[in-house]
Amino acid sequence: MPRKPRDGKYKLKTHKATAKRFRVTGTGMLVRTKGGKSHLRRRTSKRTKRLFDEMIPVKGRGIVKRVHRLAPNMK
Repeated sequence: MPRKPRDGKYKLKTHKATAKRFRVTGTGMLVRTKGGKSHLRRRTSKRTKRLFDEMIPVKGRGIVKRVHRLAPNMK
């Protein structure tokens, strides 16, 4: 079977670390998780641990632009 001819375009690849850290909501807003969720939380109060669960909207326009460039299929 012959190979399909290329049209000269490259396949865009998703930056996996970016895709894991950010998420796009239904309204198109970019949200991120908080850092410090994984370990060394034994001495942390329950209230503080609960605050780690919520996602924060990304404010900077430059950061939003960079995330969309790194993960183009997330839009």
